[in-house]
Amino acid sequence: MGAFNHLEEFKLDILKEVGNIGAGNAATALSRLLDKPIDMGVPKVQMLPFEEIAESVGGAERIVIAIFFRVEGEAPGNLFFIVTPNAAKSLLSRLAGMETAEEEQFNEMEQSALSEIGNILAGSYLSSLADFTKLSMYPTVPALAMDMAGAILSYGLLQFGQMGDDALLIDTTFLEGENKVEGQFFLIPDPESFGKIFTALGVPLQDD
Repeated sequence: MGAFNHLEEFKLDILKEVGNIGAGNAATALSRLLDKPIDMGVPKVQMLPFEEIAESVGGAERIVIAIFFRVEGEAPGNLFFIVTPNAAKSLLSRLAGMETAEEEQFNEMEQSALSEIGNILAGSYLSSLADFTKLSMYPTVPALAMDMAGAILSYGLLQFGQMGDDALLIDTTFLEGENKVEGQFFLIPDPESFGKIFTALGVPLQDD
């Protein structure tokens, strides 16, 4: 049984609030970066087992763009911001105002812009969680890859060893006028970080 199975539905309200505040902070930071109004929809927040992450983005063989971070500090873990190539192109053209080619290739400038957008998201969500928990958490320099979802998650496992059993999924929607671009943000705390985070939130985990 995963650690989060102990959490009753109402206890997820804390995580939803973390997501709401993080989305608001990210929208503000992106607006400043791009010098145009950017809104973010109310994020859907849920917990899911690690093995269901690939399925939640369309299956292990689905080609995706992933921006990966290692979380360092008092509650280490891993972060993934995952979008489809089409959504990534929309993110760049509609939000960042960049001219992009139709083919699913990303030049160095496009990759840099996507990494920066992912960096803002990661920083905003982690800052929100750090404010709630009073724990120090900060992301490393982002790494970007385009591959099958299963391969990207396997790479994360190879880089950092076994990840936690459960992930916090924040469905992230960018709004710019009538344009909408969706992505998914996953926080996967290391196993020893679960207790620290939820005890700090006033939700101590129980034993199986």
